[in-house]
Amino acid sequence: MPLAEATSEQTDGYHLVVDALALNDIRTIYGVVGIPITDLARIAQASGMRYIGFRHESDAGHAAAAAGFLTKKPGICLTVSAPGFLNGLVALANATTNCFPMIQISGSSERHIVDLKRGDYEELDQLAAAERFAKAAYRVDRVEDIGRGIARAIRTAVSGRPGGVYLDIPAAVLGEVVDAEAGGASLRRVIDPAPRQLPAPEAVDRAIALLADAQRPLVVFGKGAAYAQADEQIREFIDTTGLPFLPMSMAKGLLPDDHPQSAAAARSLALRRADVVMLVGARLNWLLGHGEPPQFNPETTFIQVDIEPAELDSNQHIAAPLVGDIGSVMGALVERIGPGRITAPAAWRLDLAARAARNVATMAQRLDADPSPMQFHGALRAVRDVLREHRNVYVVNEGANTLDIARNVIDMHVPRHRLDSGTWGVMGIGMGYAIAAAVESGAPVVAIEGDSAFGFSGMELETICRYRLPVVVLVLNNGGVYRGDGVNTASADPSPTTLMRRAHHDRLIEAFGGTGYQATTPAELTAALTDALASGGPALVDCVIDPRDGTESGHLTHLNPTGVGHR
Repeated sequence: MPLAEATSEQTDGYHLVVDALALNDIRTIYGVVGIPITDLARIAQASGMRYIGFRHESDAGHAAAAAGFLTKKPGICLTVSAPGFLNGLVALANATTNCFPMIQISGSSERHIVDLKRGDYEELDQLAAAERFAKAAYRVDRVEDIGRGIARAIRTAVSGRPGGVYLDIPAAVLGEVVDAEAGGASLRRVIDPAPRQLPAPEAVDRAIALLADAQRPLVVFGKGAAYAQADEQIREFIDTTGLPFLPMSMAKGLLPDDHPQSAAAARSLALRRADVVMLVGARLNWLLGHGEPPQFNPETTFIQVDIEPAELDSNQHIAAPLVGDIGSVMGALVERIGPGRITAPAAWRLDLAARAARNVATMAQRLDADPSPMQFHGALRAVRDVLREHRNVYVVNEGANTLDIARNVIDMHVPRHRLDSGTWGVMGIGMGYAIAAAVESGAPVVAIEGDSAFGFSGMELETICRYRLPVVVLVLNNGGVYRGDGVNTASADPSPTTLMRRAHHDRLIEAFGGTGYQATTPAELTAALTDALASGGPALVDCVIDPRDGTESGHLTHLNPTGVGHR
């Protein structure tokens, strides 16, 4: 299809979509082109907008979601109809679950044929399919409603609790030609799409009273606290009160991991013994054991900061709900605390420090061991040591053992520089998140991948190389799902968890013009990662790990049911 051109007298749906996005400061689109949205991508590029083309819609969607997390603006994912839409829907659902603002815009087939089920090209009622998995779903049926539809999608995606929004634009609407002046007048710039929501003063005082009386207080930061970009207010609250804090994985770096009040190295003790827990942008879902024993003290009193009132009391009774945006809530707390009103008792701080010291010493022994073949801890120690000299690097992390160990080994010092599998524990986010971090920031990215997790999005190495992005991929290759020593006793087929043990992932990136390395020792990994970061270009390090190293299901073994004769 030739590139449509708007004239001074006429325009069309394609141009109006691009103009509406630009009017709302959207500068990047992630997607996969095809019928009927190819011209939309071309027109976006011609207008000065950046279009990043992927090899699979799911990866483009994950990139858009990560862009939303990093920027607080909705990331845009563009897909074709039916199968392409469905591929993107996985990422849209994941964005909604993780509370990332994202808009999936998909072309669709002719409504009058789809609605009568007459068998159109890629026929599917996409709006109905999307509604269950997104924060909201809309369809634009008239070209004059494109501006309204995009404005609705933007405000919905970022207001209140952020999430994924689906916007369906049929092919006929994209191609419809209208008067240019009337089309331009129909566009809307969204004013204050995520307005501040201030907490009630009495709610703030209630929370302060509980913290002031606590003997073992603890603050838990979730990724919502990182998303809020309320860094100064959070830092002032922690510094003013002296309270110990525990960051969830994507909140790492909100305050430096080596901060003296961090309880990360004493996580289990901190959660189990705390008598008052203040949740800031964190949910009492499965990642925090639903707030239940044995992970928590059964007598724990909870304070929760959340912009969504329905989240409160979803698992445990919330004694002090603080409903509002995190910046406003934390600012109000600091303003009303008063000097010395809240402190962390010395005995509690000493208990946490003693347990942290023991755990750090135990971890140091595992990290300092140098078995051959290389194991996860030795490999990640090498990565940690290199990244200490590159604190501006964005870290993307997924896998089972790779994720579980890396988040405990690699410290973060800058907010929103760690992205991982998140609330759903989804595998396959790696390359999409890495590409978005590089595109949105221009900074170097290190994606630390298990070999199984990498396989979900590995073809996006071509995307990384095509756009010459500063992404270094580390594949911790133990030749298996969880581990590579599985055995099939019934036939010559590989076991369900066995991958190719002699795979050379480094050669994949070389096929696309990037630089490949293979490392079999921590020293080789140190040299390869150092060189790759210095080059500033696309690179992949195949890190050969002992196939016997790894735990079935990683840290989630308790979620993997066992029946008769399992394993």
